[in-house]
Amino acid sequence: MKYIYWLYQLCVAVPVTIIATILTAVVTGLGCSVGDGHVWGYYPGRWWSKVIARIFLLPVTVEGRENLEKGHSYVFVANHQGMFDIFLIYGYLNRNFKWMMKHQLRKMPFVGYACEKSHQIFVDRRTPSKIKKTINEARETLKDGTSLVVFPEGARSFTGHIGKFKKGAFMLADELQLPVVPLTINGSFDIMPRTKDWHFVTWHPLRLTIHQPVYPVGQGPQNIQAVMRQSYDSVMSALEEKYQGYMENPDQ
Repeated sequence: MKYIYWLYQLCVAVPVTIIATILTAVVTGLGCSVGDGHVWGYYPGRWWSKVIARIFLLPVTVEGRENLEKGHSYVFVANHQGMFDIFLIYGYLNRNFKWMMKHQLRKMPFVGYACEKSHQIFVDRRTPSKIKKTINEARETLKDGTSLVVFPEGARSFTGHIGKFKKGAFMLADELQLPVVPLTINGSFDIMPRTKDWHFVTWHPLRLTIHQPVYPVGQGPQNIQAVMRQSYDSVMSALEEKYQGYMENPDQ
C-alpha cells in the first residue's frame, strides 16, 4: 500500500501541488495588487491549502472552533511540527489572518512573492531597526482588526516535541490587550518530519485543536509571562502522548 501511495504522489499529488502553488501565488499577487489585500491575501491561500490536504488524501479534524468569537482579533500561537502545519492552519482555522514568518521565506519561489504581495509579516532579527519594523508591522495588522498566526518556537521541531516559546507574540498581545489563542497541531510531524523535507509524504491524519482564548490579566511583564505559560500548557495538553514533554530544539 505504501508503494501505491508513493506512485500516486509522483503521478498525481505532486504535479497538482506544483500547479496549484504557482496558480495561487499568481492569483494572490495580482489580486492584492488591484483589489482588497484582506480578501486576496487570505482566500486563495485557504483554498490552496485545502486542495493540498485533499490531494494527499489526508483526513483533517478540527476541534474547538466554538471557542472563537466572530469578528474578534486574536493572536494565535501554535506548535510547529512540520511543513503541513501551514496547510492545516491556513485551510482549516477559518479565520482571516496574517502570518508572522521567517524573512528567509521571502526568497522561496512563488510563495515568497505571494506572501510579500499579501503583506504577510516577515520576522527579521538581523538588526535592531529590522526588529522594530517587524513589530510595527505586526502592531498595525492587529489594530486593523485582522488576526495574527505565530509559531512562537521560531522553527520547526526536530522531534515532534515542543521547544521553548519566544516572547514576541505575547508582547504584542500584551501591548494591544488582545487574547492569545493556543493551537495544538498533531500529525504534521508524522507526515513529513523536518529531517525528511521533500521526501515522500507519509499518510497520517491531521488534527487541529483550538483552545479557549487566554485573556490578559493586566499589562506588563507579569501578564506576558502568565499568558505565555498558560498558552504553552494548553498547547502541550492536547499533544499526542508520544510527543508530550519539553525537548530542546537546537535551532532556537
